[in-house]
Amino acid sequence: MLPAIAQDAESGDVLMLAYMNVESYAKTLETGHAVYFSRSRNKLWHKGEESGNVQHVQEIFVDCDADTILLKVIQGGGAACHEGYKSCFFRQVTTDGLVTVGDRIFDPATVYKK
Repeated sequence: MLPAIAQDAESGDVLMLAYMNVESYAKTLETGHAVYFSRSRNKLWHKGEESGNVQHVQEIFVDCDADTILLKVIQGGGAACHEGYKSCFFRQVTTDGLVTVGDRIFDPATVYKK
């Protein structure tokens, strides 16, 4: 199991951090779409399977220690975050606390009908 960073292939923005195992990595290579391993659900997670916001993998890099994966992706639907933001890193730490710096692209309540 390795951490996998998804980065916008065009802007360079960091979109999210997830995890990949051997099977999810192989599925990513096979399909060209990001497939992660959900530690909380203990199963493969095809990014965008519920929201439609699929990540189209353009390039894959591995760091110098071969213990972190970087996926350069084109983010379908414009939002990587399940809270509706382009990036999961939409909160900035300031001396006044956390400040939301991104715009919400979609309302999770309308996308994820549980």
